Amino acid sequence: MNDLDMKLLSPEYKQWLNELKGRIRSSQLKAAVAVNSALIHFYWELGKSISEKQTQWGSQFIVSLSKDLQIEFPEMKGFSVTNLKYCRQFYQYFPKSPQAGGFLGGSLKSPQLGDELSPTMAVLIPWGHIKLIINKISNKTEARFYIQQTIENNWSRDVLDSQIRSGLYQRKGNSITNFKDTLPQPLSDLADQTLKDPYIFDFLTLDANYRERDIENQLIQHITKFLLELGKGFAFIGNQYHLEIGESDYYLDLLFYHTKLKCYVVIELKNTKFIPEFAGKLNFYLSAVDTLVKDDLDNPTIGILLCKDKNNIEAEFALRDMKKPMGISEITFVHNLPDDLKSSLPTINELESELKGLD
Repeated sequence: MNDLDMKLLSPEYKQWLNELKGRIRSSQLKAAVAVNSALIHFYWELGKSISEKQTQWGSQFIVSLSKDLQIEFPEMKGFSVTNLKYCRQFYQYFPKSPQAGGFLGGSLKSPQLGDELSPTMAVLIPWGHIKLIINKISNKTEARFYIQQTIENNWSRDVLDSQIRSGLYQRKGNSITNFKDTLPQPLSDLADQTLKDPYIFDFLTLDANYRERDIENQLIQHITKFLLELGKGFAFIGNQYHLEIGESDYYLDLLFYHTKLKCYVVIELKNTKFIPEFAGKLNFYLSAVDTLVKDDLDNPTIGILLCKDKNNIEAEFALRDMKKPMGISEITFVHNLPDDLKSSLPTINELESELKGLD
């Protein structure tokens, strides 16, 4: 082995190579963001011009414009009649000009939900995502929410579509909780926004006689989809997590750690309507985790009760004097859908079989 080979195997070379790879990936990402930013800005300007000329020449001129642009720029995509109409909608949806490349080279501060809907947000997500939001959402506050979530969670278009269809905006932060009384600010607000009501587990296939353990087992089998529904920050620790308290054994349905809240999260599943006794049992579990599992640097453990149904007044009374932070939400499955609709939906196994047949 010669000197060059020896040097290429040295730790110094490997460290330098890893650093170089990181810089290359970073530059690729910045370049991709810059290209997307410029494209979105161009589409907005194009939509603005089309909107202005439409009052002079009528809406049908888009057909001629599409043909002329495709003849002049055959190698470029985006000049179809449909896409030109989307450009016009984009301009009408976002009344102010987006700042192309305005976030490059600096830290990206996620837009806050209280801010005005800014087109500058749009340059940070792909064109396909923008078209989806324009198509499906008319409420600007809701649109702002989904743009922010896409930026923060790096959602694909399919994931964004799924979250819109599941009504994430309406479900976010709707859980019954006692966080304001048991957690300090701003942790209580962040914890509130972390929970949803209801949680939709439409990826499960359950028969009419399913039990709580069946729900738990299928959630673990589809852990990726389960974590997506829970939201960003949840890290799975285990199911049927064993705790020895006194001389008795106890088993938590599901235990997570939340990386943003910096705390453990205990999730208990109940295949029945909520009753106040559930909150007392969960309070007991949270005390145990805080004593036996939690580190001194962790925030207080949070509990989430997922029930088949609940009365909000009962839930609020049950949590009113509890000392441990917990929330109560409902869960929805495909099994709960009307029989005529449910029968038309393929099961997970059927979908997997169809996909295998396409290989």
